[in-house]
Amino acid sequence: MAFPACAQTQATSSSASTASSAPITKADVAEAQQAWGEGIVTIGEAFSEGEDYAEAAQEHIERFYAYGSHPILFKPTLAADEQFRGDFDGALSYFVGGSIAEDNGFAIAPYTDVRWENEGTFIDSDSAMAMGNYFFTRTTGEEVKVEYSFGYVRDNEGELKIVLHHSSLPYAPE
Repeated sequence: MAFPACAQTQATSSSASTASSAPITKADVAEAQQAWGEGIVTIGEAFSEGEDYAEAAQEHIERFYAYGSHPILFKPTLAADEQFRGDFDGALSYFVGGSIAEDNGFAIAPYTDVRWENEGTFIDSDSAMAMGNYFFTRTTGEEVKVEYSFGYVRDNEGELKIVLHHSSLPYAPE
């Protein structure tokens, strides 16, 4: 049965609103983490293959972060002089190098895999937080362990978006 145009619009709007208000689950968080890691690998592959890695990074940030709709708390691992990246350009510089002098392009290292070990996931009515370690596999096969905390909310289409990203290298006693 075909819907009249206005009914289709209402059905789409209704399903988008239902998706954006659906409870976040641990499976949603795990799926978002897996996709984020695959995105980091894609950026590095684009760099290695001489493709437009900056565009790949822009698409990654647009897909996974809530810049433009929410305040973002982003503390990248390898940032010391400009520790926090509250805007899109700061995040892009961190991932591929650019406007911030200390940035060498974390995501263009490149990596072949990102593996997550959640210590815990906390889900509230409309947000989720996960904390643990993620492991970035270099092209040599070596894994780099990084500690993380990520916070998520749903966007209007029901997709999880990052509003908190804090990562750091584990403490190394001297």
